[in-house]
Amino acid sequence: MTSGLAARGSGLAVLFLALACPCDAKLTGSAQLSAVYESILSARFDRADEQLKRACPPAPSEACEALGVVSLWWQIQINPDNHVQDGRFTERAAGAIASAEAWTKREPRQAEAWFYLAGAYAPLVQWQILRGERVSAAREGNRIRLALERALAIDPTLTDAHFGIGLYYYYADVVSAGAKFLRWLMFLPGGDRQRGLSEMSRARDDGELLRGEADYQTHLIYLWHERRPQDAMALLRSLDERYPSNPLFLQRIAETYDMYLHDVRASTAAWQALAERASHDRVYDAARIAQLAEMKRRAIVTRERKK
Repeated sequence: MTSGLAARGSGLAVLFLALACPCDAKLTGSAQLSAVYESILSARFDRADEQLKRACPPAPSEACEALGVVSLWWQIQINPDNHVQDGRFTERAAGAIASAEAWTKREPRQAEAWFYLAGAYAPLVQWQILRGERVSAAREGNRIRLALERALAIDPTLTDAHFGIGLYYYYADVVSAGAKFLRWLMFLPGGDRQRGLSEMSRARDDGELLRGEADYQTHLIYLWHERRPQDAMALLRSLDERYPSNPLFLQRIAETYDMYLHDVRASTAAWQALAERASHDRVYDAARIAQLAEMKRRAIVTRERKK
């Protein structure tokens, strides 16, 4: 259950990935930010911290502040039951948001400033969803949408911003009745599933470096709402091939085989592969992951024997 909340919360992480895209020359220091984000997706957080020290400048300091928070969020997402980093995370998230907001006030016609503001809010919203703070998440999520729309109004060439807006409209349309009632109470815009899919497709098609986080979010949509588990599995396999040191992707493969494809043998094999990878210290948080994978594998075996 917790891993599902963490995965759902990661939906807004993709908003920050747009900051790493070098497809638009106006995003200062995009090459350096891209390298940092690749390290984060690989769960190489120490390396990401070192890269951040060299990324700003040339990238704006606000970008590095926000990306540092994204790095913390991924650490929490990989181990969502651990609350040790929550205090540090919320403190750094508040600082990143304050810095980005100050920039938008200094330069309200600077599209990049609004773009980074959306990126600064994104990891906080994900964390709020994970910890069950639905009202705060809805409020801050709308601020992300407004910031991205403001950025695109100033500079329509920021194509990657369409993915975050697409996520908002997609989920606003397909969420539960209770969540829709909450949205109505807070006067938030309604959803549009087709518009959301179109916006996300546009961003994914045009952004080569967007695929890491975007593929992860798209696989969730395929599983939860589009009933395309095989397509979701293809995306997860691609992610695991690109970022094998991040245990979350292989974990999601194992869970998808079990819960959506009902392939017990494949799920057991995936958990075993993750346990072996961890035993050789080839993934982040290897000791805990080895125990988790072995526990999950044994649970499936026990369950099947009782049938």
